[in-house]
Amino acid sequence: MQNELLDVAIIGGGPAALSAALNCRQRNKSVCVFGRSLDSSLLFAAEKVDNYLGMPDIGGEEMLNRFYAHAVKNGVEFKECRIRQILSMGDHYMINANNEFIGTKTIILAVGLNKSIGIPGEAEFLGKGVSHCATCDGMLYRGKKVIVVGENEEGEAEADFLADVCKEVIYIPLYQPVLNLKEGITQKEGTPKAVVGKDGKVAALELEDETISCDGIFFAKNTAPPESLLFGLETDGKNIVVNRKMETNLQGVYAAGDCTGTPYQIAKAVGEGLIAALSAAEEIDRRNRK
Repeated sequence: MQNELLDVAIIGGGPAALSAALNCRQRNKSVCVFGRSLDSSLLFAAEKVDNYLGMPDIGGEEMLNRFYAHAVKNGVEFKECRIRQILSMGDHYMINANNEFIGTKTIILAVGLNKSIGIPGEAEFLGKGVSHCATCDGMLYRGKKVIVVGENEEGEAEADFLADVCKEVIYIPLYQPVLNLKEGITQKEGTPKAVVGKDGKVAALELEDETISCDGIFFAKNTAPPESLLFGLETDGKNIVVNRKMETNLQGVYAAGDCTGTPYQIAKAVGEGLIAALSAAEEIDRRNRK
């Protein structure tokens, strides 16, 4: 995957992602699904599903395993990882998968329902002092003061990385216990309330009882908002904006499933995964004809 461009990279792991992957393979496209383990899908925890045609009274785990097995049988590759950033390279995209960079011609976002709760100013200052990836953007803050807000232990790795680059790193954990912070990192307790800006860029982070000045803020979230993965992606609230072909506003990027909005149903996700796959395959064939 590292030497040749993938035809289709699929971000996710639920029904929409697996449907898209299967249909891409059936159209002879190289495809890899990037995401967490199957048990991270909301469907996995469903005790019973009774509204999917032809599969009455089936458990969510069994249904997901059937979807997965079907995809594997057709040659779909899987890479269990967290996608940190997707970069446009002009005629293709580069995916940062846990700091391994993989090129792809097209992308299908099937990232599920965005459960991330942002604070005022977080989205407004994305790319202007707010980041969700220390290894992507950390070098921009060499010799500066930054804050890392961690929703899980992955935030500690982000803070540790920044400690080798930045003049001062403050770590605010939203979980306990904190186990692996490097010496020299300041840990503070508190709940972030707002990102404070000045002259169009981040100036501080407001907590309940104090405001901490800084040059940048890194949010290490359990679920990163889609627009933080891919700069310029159009969203409406927490939903990715698509047309009937599941095309986003970015060339060669498609979305399917819960991330495109209601209804949050398996049949809808599977159908949208199919449409996204057809659209991606059509785009690849169009390029190959040139």
